Amino acid sequence: MKLNPVKRALKAGKPQVGTWLSLGSVVASRFLARTGLPWLTVDMEHSHTDIQTAAMMFGAIADAGCVPLARVPHGRHDWIKMALDCGAMGIIAPMVMTAEEARTIVAACKYPPKGNRSVGGGLHAMNFGATADEYYRHADDEILVIIQTEHIDAVDIADEIYAVPGIDAVFVGPNDLAASLRGPDGSPPSKELHEATMQRIREACARQGVPSGLHVFSIDDAKRRIAEGWRFIAVNSELKFMLNGASELAKQIHPELITGELAKY
Repeated sequence: MKLNPVKRALKAGKPQVGTWLSLGSVVASRFLARTGLPWLTVDMEHSHTDIQTAAMMFGAIADAGCVPLARVPHGRHDWIKMALDCGAMGIIAPMVMTAEEARTIVAACKYPPKGNRSVGGGLHAMNFGATADEYYRHADDEILVIIQTEHIDAVDIADEIYAVPGIDAVFVGPNDLAASLRGPDGSPPSKELHEATMQRIREACARQGVPSGLHVFSIDDAKRRIAEGWRFIAVNSELKFMLNGASELAKQIHPELITGELAKY
């Protein structure tokens, strides 16, 4: 059975940089899985990607030697079970607010007696290059369990949440975190407050011995965050990479046609 190199690298304190897949494209997944990025996350929370498409994407990524992860819509047992049974090698659960939620998520990722994951499926073993029996024996050691901190209320009890056994990394959702920091009149937080809150998350992760991660939008930002101690880093998305490249071309060749319409993506 194949090992999960991303899980092992994070445990060893090594940075792991990948990207987000939001277009629901199996073809794009096949190409990106061969770029040398160690992991790709199929976003099932904020995209149109359904489980059948996601299953094909997980397979295309795994066949290329890359690690397929799933950002599930919610940290519920049924969503986690479906993603793992369809071949994801790890899950990212959004908006985790309490230690009890974290325990529920970890349990859903592990078979009895460690958890309550239901036994079944076939694509999971195929993606690990294993028989079903091998997968059931070793999956608990290979599945990557990542929770997201996206609200100030979770930051305030971060140590309690991150102390839950079985969490492999914590990932910051910067946009939702910023939304939770808005003033009573809806005004956005200052950059200083937003940054200080993210650093509180990183410091809590360090205290609990859990790798921290976040989403950034440039190579320079990724390098800076790695230097700060962040370890699980997403840079952009396949959609953003595509738009950045095409927009730069248009800007250089046809500046008179630029409307700024795509800046919102």
